[in-house]
Amino acid sequence: MSTCATVSRDLNEPLAGTAATARTWLLVEQPGPWGARALTSSHLDPEVGRALESAAESTGVRVALIRRPGRHADCHTPARHQVYVAHTPPGAGWLRSHTVDDPRQLLDLDFVALGAGDHGGFGDPYTGDPLALVCTNGKRDRCCALLGRPLAGDLTASGEEGVWEITHLGGHRFSPTMLVLPYGYAYGRMAAHAVKDILRAARDGHVVTEGCRGNSAWARPGQAAELAVRTAVREHRADVLNVVRTTGDAPRWEVTVVHTDGRRWHVTVAQGTSLPPRPESCGADLGSPARMDVTAIREITQAPTATGGGASRRGLPA
Repeated sequence: MSTCATVSRDLNEPLAGTAATARTWLLVEQPGPWGARALTSSHLDPEVGRALESAAESTGVRVALIRRPGRHADCHTPARHQVYVAHTPPGAGWLRSHTVDDPRQLLDLDFVALGAGDHGGFGDPYTGDPLALVCTNGKRDRCCALLGRPLAGDLTASGEEGVWEITHLGGHRFSPTMLVLPYGYAYGRMAAHAVKDILRAARDGHVVTEGCRGNSAWARPGQAAELAVRTAVREHRADVLNVVRTTGDAPRWEVTVVHTDGRRWHVTVAQGTSLPPRPESCGADLGSPARMDVTAIREITQAPTATGGGASRRGLPA
């Protein structure tokens, strides 16, 4: 039986603008098996899981469980849980690490502040290798297990230190999917050699655009717009582009992308329909998922301020 990932790959479905949206990620170590809704169907106390979900709702924080790659027998709960919190907007991001005896302690966090970028002194700054979080939850979609687990295992076996399995990143049909922290860029259809290039670039503060789904800090039109600008101007530094404004509504948005050097682009993003119909996950009915198509990129270049001049417009290939 063909998997949803096979169909999506064969149809060459675009990846840009498909990342999960979250300005802040709260990642909690929980080994053992995961159910489809892992926060309430794992060895994590389901009462705590429901409380974390409720606390994060509408705050910009996304909570997920993580575990080290390998066999996941019905093991006991660890004495200590590794926790990461990451805020991903470029230029304002951070990644912090902590361990807790009981995930219930995380309910004391101010989730509204976390979503706004204030960590409140939680944990310590993370200084290790970039984190590669590979979705492996086969209970949500078999592609995540069939494709994600071997990828996570291969990366760990090759000596990559920052590899974790994660419960859910969305977009099963793009498996194997991965989130890279601290910068918050998501990827799809990954292979081990490509991940190594992505992590090598992240160590240098750079972003690889090939296979990239977008930065989770932005809504999907912003993800597509920022990646389009990166590609058009060959900009790979992670923290130099920012999505400062998005206007409009489906099926058309105008997105403003700004560079730290003062350059500015207006990007038109149109919502298209993926045809022919395909399953968005294994076993699902055929559907036509929305896609983000960049139709125009206009660079707004400021004239020298000494002359009091205005701005000029220059079109770039979309």
